[in-house]
Amino acid sequence: MTILMTTNTGGFPRIGEGKRDQKLRTAFSDMDKEKITQEELLSVEREVTSEAIKLQAKAGIELVTDGQIRWNDPVSHVLGSVAGVEIGSLTRFFDTNYYYRQPIIREKLSWQRPVLLDEFIFARSVSERPVKPVITGPYTLARLSINHAYNSFNLFMEAMCDVIAREVDALIQAGASVVQIDEPAILQNPDDIEMLQQMISEIAKKKGEAKLALYTYFGDVSPIYEKLQQFPLDILGLDFSYSPKLPEVISSLGTAKTLGLGLIDGRNTKLEMESDLFKLLDVLLSAPGVDDCYLNPSCGLEYLPKTKAAAKLENMVRLRNKYLGGKHE
Repeated sequence: MTILMTTNTGGFPRIGEGKRDQKLRTAFSDMDKEKITQEELLSVEREVTSEAIKLQAKAGIELVTDGQIRWNDPVSHVLGSVAGVEIGSLTRFFDTNYYYRQPIIREKLSWQRPVLLDEFIFARSVSERPVKPVITGPYTLARLSINHAYNSFNLFMEAMCDVIAREVDALIQAGASVVQIDEPAILQNPDDIEMLQQMISEIAKKKGEAKLALYTYFGDVSPIYEKLQQFPLDILGLDFSYSPKLPEVISSLGTAKTLGLGLIDGRNTKLEMESDLFKLLDVLLSAPGVDDCYLNPSCGLEYLPKTKAAAKLENMVRLRNKYLGGKHE
């Protein structure tokens, strides 16, 4: 019988609609005005992280994330602590209304310390559920940065891969059982698939007994699905909201990986309907090679209001339970 687990894909909204849920925004403002210390800001960030984890657990999510509460954005968060990097101006993140500060690589990259390790250790300490650390992958980071230090994109990618491999290694040494790497940029540049495979292969050397997940989103993954199956991965997460033909592709080709089924639209407040979701699950769970898999949002939930994000997760778990508890069991 197929085991259909639930997980969050990445981020969770940091700011909510009520006054109480504005505390992180207030803390950032107070920090800018030098009204609070860095330690006091960290305390607020940890409090909001704990709340995000509790909301995921309350919804019934079995593999949670820390909600990326301490992230400024998906690109500059790790690179901002790497020597040789200058953090530049705001740039739009793919086709979202979300912005990131674009890293400018002035000198050869020099990794100083793990950025995500402390965040993971704290999240695990306050979570009743297993925690999945998530990191933006080297290909996407390179594509979304400005390179002034390397003579070729290949050399740039190798240096970026070394940075991310060190982060992944630190997380796994600390006991992470699943580490997720996000590579949305490959869907805009599918001809670079072999380059990405090489980089993931290098990172996979660090995984030991842990499971390595690769998630893509914000584009149609169907044209490269078969090639992604060749990567040294344990879990392959896919955004179905951009890929209308993907269920047919998976039904035809099957899978050698545990799939992360991004059937819950992480950028739309509308809750998924039972009839639509069950129909897709019938097709996907009967595909060749499908055994254990995850049901998750198509991307991080930071694009939604906080109450809507929580409702999305609650509805996802409810529908999963109903699917498995009904005639489909």
